[in-house]
Amino acid sequence: MSRSNLLALGILLVLLGLWEAACRILSVPVFILPPPTTVAITAVMQAPLILPHALTTGMEIVFGIGLALATAIPLAMGMFAWPWLEKALSPFLVASQAIPVFALAPLLVVWLGYGMAGKILMAAIIIFFPITVSLLEGFKGCDREYRVLFRLMGAGFWQTMRLLYWPWALPHFFAGLRVGVTVATIGAVIGEWVGAQKGLGYLMIQANARLKVDLVFAVILWLSLMGLLLWFGVGWLEKKSIHWKSNQ
Repeated sequence: MSRSNLLALGILLVLLGLWEAACRILSVPVFILPPPTTVAITAVMQAPLILPHALTTGMEIVFGIGLALATAIPLAMGMFAWPWLEKALSPFLVASQAIPVFALAPLLVVWLGYGMAGKILMAAIIIFFPITVSLLEGFKGCDREYRVLFRLMGAGFWQTMRLLYWPWALPHFFAGLRVGVTVATIGAVIGEWVGAQKGLGYLMIQANARLKVDLVFAVILWLSLMGLLLWFGVGWLEKKSIHWKSNQ
């Protein structure tokens, strides 16, 4: 284990220790703030209850990522190929992120019902922006000398896109994807808070209404683990895709 990982683990253990000690010394009621040991025990003991909801939220996140990629990649390529398109769409892209997601969630429930569709769309709305912007900046950041070289060799735009722009922009793409997948849980959970019949957000609302704060924290722990899994999954995919970077 590297020194940075050891430092992060040490900080985490100190914070958890302080949290545990404060709850025990101050005799904080469990329904207000449960200690970390109680949260960990609940996360494990209630796994049969949490797991089906986690699978639902996980599917919403995965499909949301897929929808975001299917939107962001062609959009970034189109805006790079036609700069006028970027100028026309940029205000709408910014506006899509300026609108509070809480304002969209009730509308999506009205339009799409209580099923998974609204949550998938909510997750995709949050994810696609960092992917689009990062990928577009990656295309723009390509070295001018390489562009001239490809032009002199007679390569067309889309051939240059495949052989030069895309490989050049891959690090930026994965950087945006990492940001996107870590906030993907936000869109799915907010959608489940507003209206759902299943999912971790739905379970949190139900547990909170019954003052089962330990279960709420346990669900948060599961969501955090899902976010970390997505983060490291994208990192693994990045190493497999960008060979020249992993060999450095």
